[in-house]
Amino acid sequence: MSELSDAADGWGAASRHADNARERVDGEMSAALAKTQDSESAKAAVGRLKQLSNNYHYIKTECGLIRGAVDGLASELAAPRSHLHEALDEATALGYTVNENGSVGYPSGGKNQVTGSEVPGGTAYGQNGRFDSSSPGPSSGEKGIYQPGLSEDGEYFKSSNPHYARAKEIADRITNALLSAQEIDDRYSGPLKELKAAPGLTVDTKTWADVASDIDSVGSSAFPYLKEKIPFDQAPADRAKWWNHLTEEQRQEYMAAFPEVIGNLDGVPADVRDEVNRENIKFLIAKLEGQHDGRSQSQLEGLKGIQDKLEDASNPPMFLLGVGDEGNGRAIVSYGNPDTSRNVSAYVPGLGTALDGEFADDTVRRAFQTAKGAYKYDQSSASIVWLGYDAPGAFEVASTTDAEKGAPAYRSFMAGVQATNENKDPHITAIGHSYGSLVVGTAARGHGGIPGVDDIVLLGSPGTGAQSAGELNVGRGHVFAASAGNDPVSWLPAKSSFLGPVPAVINSENAENYFGRDPVSRKFGATRIESGDGPLPLFSGEGTTPAHSGYFDSDRNPSAAENIARIVAGRSDSVTTEESR
Repeated sequence: MSELSDAADGWGAASRHADNARERVDGEMSAALAKTQDSESAKAAVGRLKQLSNNYHYIKTECGLIRGAVDGLASELAAPRSHLHEALDEATALGYTVNENGSVGYPSGGKNQVTGSEVPGGTAYGQNGRFDSSSPGPSSGEKGIYQPGLSEDGEYFKSSNPHYARAKEIADRITNALLSAQEIDDRYSGPLKELKAAPGLTVDTKTWADVASDIDSVGSSAFPYLKEKIPFDQAPADRAKWWNHLTEEQRQEYMAAFPEVIGNLDGVPADVRDEVNRENIKFLIAKLEGQHDGRSQSQLEGLKGIQDKLEDASNPPMFLLGVGDEGNGRAIVSYGNPDTSRNVSAYVPGLGTALDGEFADDTVRRAFQTAKGAYKYDQSSASIVWLGYDAPGAFEVASTTDAEKGAPAYRSFMAGVQATNENKDPHITAIGHSYGSLVVGTAARGHGGIPGVDDIVLLGSPGTGAQSAGELNVGRGHVFAASAGNDPVSWLPAKSSFLGPVPAVINSENAENYFGRDPVSRKFGATRIESGDGPLPLFSGEGTTPAHSGYFDSDRNPSAAENIARIVAGRSDSVTTEESR
């Protein structure tokens, strides 16, 4: 195994060297040339340096993947290798012979007490598999055909030889070890064969698409290894401790070999996730550009929109904490560093939200608007939009299924926010908008509430699944709700009433929405923060539900946006309120 481990170390070193070379090209050569020269020849040189940087980037990524695959192979082979050597050592100690095909020869067992004849020795075969070998088979004489559990004459061996049972047990262990090693080798051999550059390498979109495929392949093959190395089944706080105890070299190797895993792992620091996901988004874009179905093209538009924002400097700075193409797409974007900020909010969007152009443009902007608003009160603030679940479409929105699936993922993410934040007692706010408020409510109603969360804000909510604010595990005084006068979603009809479905405001005695009691009703018990009416549907020229999407916008709903900012910044004692329904 030392040869494989040494090879893995060598590929890791090659990956690091390529990355260092890329940084020198970008920082010391390209940047300096672009700043000091403005001629056509200088621009051409910058273009060639960019291509060189891409080449080094490709080498770094592929070498990192090879390193991860080879290290995984070496680590997984260690157990069957150990079991094999234990069996071989035991056979040697007993004076048995281990044949090339894994069978075990044992000596005679003395005289038969009944017949007085010599009990012959023999060969025991493992029962759990077949092996290829240069030796002939037990009775057929065919190369490589071994029927497990058969004796040399092809019949089940029943012997009074005292060595047989021990030899048979050792043969079984050898068989199991070899079969396990073969399964591991088969699992890794495919991805490793694919990790090679085409002749005349040109690093282009197709190349990055191949890298994306390689990342998926290596990650899938190495998952048993990763389960042993990474505490997937533990809480984000335990993952944070695991990450903190790694050496810097180990961290870099995980980031290079398993970027998709590390970039989306709750408990890993925000700056690490951001660094890796800026790579991941490039790979995903290249992958989706070769797919022409509607979902892929929609996600491609969303990813490109996010990438454009990442390339533009913003204040507060933008962090990409998660990205993926599963389901309707995944994206977690933060404005401000959630690990260093005293105030952190995480907003869950609702109905119809998917990783698309609208998400990249409008939904992400809401996080930016919240961050800018909170900055007025405390610049140590970060605002996150969390698309870590499949939000329902129009035909699924009456179901709680998507919220029930999304709530555990949101709880895990928030536990990660709490675990990686550097402040002693950060102020954390959960914000649910539209159907997202049901996700937040479902997460909050779980045992212990949402990890680390101090305040909950519900906007344009059709309900949280709860009958009272007290069920959300932060205390009634820390639950805030807003409903714009022209927002039809928070006026959804009750599930039932004596007269049939009617608007929740008319059914104010029970004040039930589709998902529990109306969050802005008096009986629910939340603090109803002031919200303007918002634009009128249709007549405003902004679509059918402009008021529903305007809570974060200081132009369309200044009172709601201001109150959200105050709560996020820890100034909930200064919010303006209005009468509950």
